Amino acid sequence: MACAELEALRLALLNITGTTDEHAKRHAEAELEDYLDDAGPIQALANATTLDEAQRHLDAALVDLEEEATRIDDDDPQSGYLRGRLVAVRDAERSLRRIREGADAFLDDLGEAHHTLHDAFPVED
Repeated sequence: MACAELEALRLALLNITGTTDEHAKRHAEAELEDYLDDAGPIQALANATTLDEAQRHLDAALVDLEEEATRIDDDDPQSGYLRGRLVAVRDAERSLRRIREGADAFLDDLGEAHHTLHDAFPVED
């Protein structure tokens, strides 16, 4: 059972940040195997190029994972792993939300700095 959501998020973040870590990319793609061939939230997440896309597709993947976790029997040997994966993906979702909030705050700060600079040094037209 692959950690598809986490590996797809890694690929998304490599896309978004422009990071060219070929080893990380190959590893994530190997973990995802067939997920990249199937249209769905994992494939969409792996191909995300913006934080908004990544958040939206991670949310959809999390819904699917939660449904899978509710269907698995407690005595299934994979149930513990699946539930652990669910916790890890929820944590990743919160982390991605914090990244987004931090980026939005940074954009706001840049706007404020720009306005402050113009207030201190008005430009004559």
